[in-house]
Amino acid sequence: MTDNREVLTRPAPRPDLTLSYGSHPDHVADVWLPPGATAHDGGPPVVLMIHGGYWRAAIDRTHLGPFASEIAALGHVVICPEYRRTGGGGGWPATFTDVAAAVDALPGLLHGVLCGRASTDRVILMGHSAGGHLAVWATQRRRLPAGAPGALHAAVAVPGHRPGPGALRMAGVVALAPVIDLADAYRRGLDDDATGALLGGGPQDVPGRYAVTDPAALGTPRVRTVIVHGDRDGRVPLDMSRTYAAATGTPLVVAPGADHFALIDPLSAAWPYVLTALATVRPR
Repeated sequence: MTDNREVLTRPAPRPDLTLSYGSHPDHVADVWLPPGATAHDGGPPVVLMIHGGYWRAAIDRTHLGPFASEIAALGHVVICPEYRRTGGGGGWPATFTDVAAAVDALPGLLHGVLCGRASTDRVILMGHSAGGHLAVWATQRRRLPAGAPGALHAAVAVPGHRPGPGALRMAGVVALAPVIDLADAYRRGLDDDATGALLGGGPQDVPGRYAVTDPAALGTPRVRTVIVHGDRDGRVPLDMSRTYAAATGTPLVVAPGADHFALIDPLSAAWPYVLTALATVRPR
């Protein structure tokens, strides 16, 4: 089965800003503002979108340009953070501490962009593929034991991390074709054992790592969560999302005829399903 990968390299408007949340070159976040917005406008809903790529360094945030610019055009501030990935200094634990640091820094980033007038309870977390995994995981950090990477019980160990002025309260999460069950992904050997590369082995090798990074092991999300998955996804199996949704009661929207990349393509027939899911969790 083939995917429409053209969206990954399609020209798109450049971000309005690129901000830093730490000292590593990957500790940056691109920001798209709604039309007519300036650094002194406040109040628009905020979308923090985590990119996919099976956590590998070969894929970075730049392919989200078409997605981010279109979501911004619909009246959102869109922030796309980068994070360290396998093959580029990431994996366990850096990928997780980076994502946690980016989420924790968001209030501070918003303060700089919107002069402190954006409400942190208007933040929607989104993610695609591996980014969908990380987005759902980020909402479950309060369940992590002290000392686990990204746990909210302790400071996030990222050099140069700039924490925000207050705790982030998320309005909801939209996970697009997420790698939502890491143990299952490892058993299937998805993307040439990307999960094993991320965590340094399988569930039988490093069970403690899976226990604190696998959404399927961490239970039902505590914030409003919607999963959108195409029924022609040849990269992340739809039945993985179906199993997770059934086990946790998480709403699942199946986009008919949609492949893996259709969910980040504003020109695809699946795009209305993404927008409907976003509207479902958008703060009123």
